[in-house]
Amino acid sequence: FRIMAGKVKWVTDIEKSVLINNFEKRGWIQVAENEDWNFYWMSVQTIRNVFSVETGYRLSDDQIVNHFPNHYELTRKDLMVKNIKRYRKELEKEGSPLAEKDENGKYIYLDFVPVTFMLPADYNLFVEEFRKNPSSTWIMKPCGKAQGKGIFLINKLSQIKKWSRDSKTSSFVSQSSKEAYVISLYINNPLLIGGKKFDLRLYVLVSTYRPLRCYMYKLGFCRFCTVKYTPSTSELDNMFVHLTNVAIQKHGDDYNHIHGGKWTVSNLRLYLESTRGKEVTNKLFDEIHWIIVQSLKAVAPVMNNDKHCFECYGYDIIIDDKLKPWLIEVNASPSLTSSTANDRILKYNLINDTLNIAVPNGEIPDCKWNKSPPKEVLGNYEVLYDEEMAQTDGPDRDLRSRSGQSTGVKGNRARDSGKPVLTTWK
Repeated sequence: FRIMAGKVKWVTDIEKSVLINNFEKRGWIQVAENEDWNFYWMSVQTIRNVFSVETGYRLSDDQIVNHFPNHYELTRKDLMVKNIKRYRKELEKEGSPLAEKDENGKYIYLDFVPVTFMLPADYNLFVEEFRKNPSSTWIMKPCGKAQGKGIFLINKLSQIKKWSRDSKTSSFVSQSSKEAYVISLYINNPLLIGGKKFDLRLYVLVSTYRPLRCYMYKLGFCRFCTVKYTPSTSELDNMFVHLTNVAIQKHGDDYNHIHGGKWTVSNLRLYLESTRGKEVTNKLFDEIHWIIVQSLKAVAPVMNNDKHCFECYGYDIIIDDKLKPWLIEVNASPSLTSSTANDRILKYNLINDTLNIAVPNGEIPDCKWNKSPPKEVLGNYEVLYDEEMAQTDGPDRDLRSRSGQSTGVKGNRARDSGKPVLTTWK
C-alpha cells in the first residue's frame, strides 16, 4: 500500500473493485479535484525509486508506504539465509542459550532453514557438503524471482555443471554476471495429506522494527500440489509433484478451480488435532510463530526502520513428516489476486485489517504516531511479538522467554526427543 499525494494508480495483481470498496468506506477516494491525498498501492520496484538517493524524494508526515526501504534483506532468498546465519553467530558469541547446539553440532532452537548455499560464490562449499551425502536431493532457486520461476531439483553434481554451461558461466570460483541462485537441501520427507505435498502461506504484518512489533494473521492457508508426492528421482522434473506455487499448479490437469487446491489454516489445525492430537498441534504452531519472530529479529538490526513504512509479508512454511516446520522463504509482495471465492474473502479482509492497523480509524495518516493500535481494530490480526512489552514484562513470561529476552525456551522435556518443549505463547 502507499498513501501518497496525487492521483490513484492501479497496479497488476490487485482487484480494483476490492480496493475501491475498501477505501471508499473510509472516504479515502473522492472525486473532488481539490482532494490533496489519496491511497496508492506501491510495488517493490517503486519503493526503490522513492528512497533512492538520486531522486532526492522526501516523504511528508501524512505519507505512508507499504515496504521498508531495504525489505530485500528478508525477502531475497540469499540475503534471508545470510542474515539468519549472522544472527546465529552473534547469539553464539554472546553465549545466548538460544544458540545451543546438540552433539552433532546442529542448532537446537535455531535450526529452521534448510542447509543452503549461494551459487556461484559457495560452489566449493556446496560440493563438500554434497559429497557427505551423495544420495541427497537439492533444490535450486534464482534469488530474485517468485511464483516458482526458474526453480529445479538436482541430485547429481553433473546436473549443476550442465546448468553452469547452459547459463554460459565459465566458472563457479569467480563471481559471474549471471543471476545468483541459492541451492538448498530439499525437504524430501514433507508431511503429506491425501498423499500430496503442501506448504503454508501465512501473513505477518510488521509496523516497526525498532522496537520490533509484528502481528500474525489468523486466516492463512495451505497450498496443495495437484499430483501425489513421490521421492522417486524419475519425478524430479515434475513440478506438479514438488512445487506448491499456485502460479504453477493452476496449469495442471487436476487443478480444481473451485477450491484452488487450498485449505484454510483452521482446517489444517482440525485435521492435525484429529490425527496427531491437540498438544502436538499447538506445539507445531508455536514453533512456526517462533520461526517467524526469530527471522524478523535476524534482520531487525540491518533493516532501515523508516517511520513512514510498514510491511505485510507472505511467509512460506513447509512441515515435514516429523511435524518440524521449515522456513522456505518470505515474500515482500504476497499475491492479492483471488483465484477462488474464499480467496477473495480472505484477501479482502487482509487488506481491510492491514489498513486498520496502518492507519487507525481511517484518519489522515501520521507517521509520528506510536504504531500501537487498540485491540478492537486488529480484526483477524493478533500481536505476535512486541519488543517493548517483552522487555518490560516479568522474566517468567512465556513471551519474553520464547523471544530470547531471558533464558530462552522453557525447560520441560519432550517425551520423544529429550529436548525442551517449546511452550505456547499465549
